[in-house]
Amino acid sequence: MFFKSKEGKEKILSLYNQKLKELNIEYSEKLVETKFGVTNVIITGNTENPPLVLIHGTGGCAPQILDSFPNLSSKYCVYAVDVLAQPNKSAENRLDMKSLEYGKWLIEIIIKLRLKEVTLVGFSFGGLISLKALEFNETPIKQVFLIAPVYIVNGNPLLGLFKMFIPIKKFIKTNNQKHIKKVMGVLFTEYDDFALNYMSNTFRHCNMDFSPLPVITKDSAENIKTPITIFAAEKDIMFPGKKMIKKAKQLFPSLEEVVLLEGSKHVPNNKNFKIIEDLILNKSQR
Repeated sequence: MFFKSKEGKEKILSLYNQKLKELNIEYSEKLVETKFGVTNVIITGNTENPPLVLIHGTGGCAPQILDSFPNLSSKYCVYAVDVLAQPNKSAENRLDMKSLEYGKWLIEIIIKLRLKEVTLVGFSFGGLISLKALEFNETPIKQVFLIAPVYIVNGNPLLGLFKMFIPIKKFIKTNNQKHIKKVMGVLFTEYDDFALNYMSNTFRHCNMDFSPLPVITKDSAENIKTPITIFAAEKDIMFPGKKMIKKAKQLFPSLEEVVLLEGSKHVPNNKNFKIIEDLILNKSQR
């Protein structure tokens, strides 16, 4: 199971609902039955607008990623998906990262929601999910925006081990805040109390997947026809920005634009999220 205990799950869902309430938006929640597990989707914005599917990263949830993009619903109907086996309201089934399962799952949601011409926005692990969806069936997808995505390059594993993995393990063992703050300092350009609280509870109460992250093959990348925009974070130790841009240019014939978020760590700050949001909104007209 993903959650270690009922109490842990309740604690996380209470934080989830707190964040959702703080967004102060009109929304509906929909449970989508898929063959991979029930998936919770938060829908906000006018349903007459073009659809945008928003996918958060590891250790995240739909309200958090919605919080980073407060204005997308002005031009899109936004569908923020709770990823399976993450600290949120979706099923606890973990899919196989190496196969196309995550892509099949996402495409099934898009089809069940009857969406066409979808703008797909994936952050971090959400980037891997977005690319897997394109590999599996890009028909319903119009354009893709990837923010510090998993699945294109990986950083130095030793750096990751010492700066992230060991402090995480120490935190899980001791529950000492200094260890989790070390990790947050490496991951986030800036973070607030909510992010710290959510992350602490996630590492304490959830069985996280620490297995090695795959990268897309050249053959698979070459088959993708959908326009891709990538935002790479310059100071991201897990997926270094400049390395990612160089690799992406070699891999994707459909790469339309790359943006290097200067000085940004893996999780961008509000200023950089605004840059990303503005670009997505500018491309909503085509």
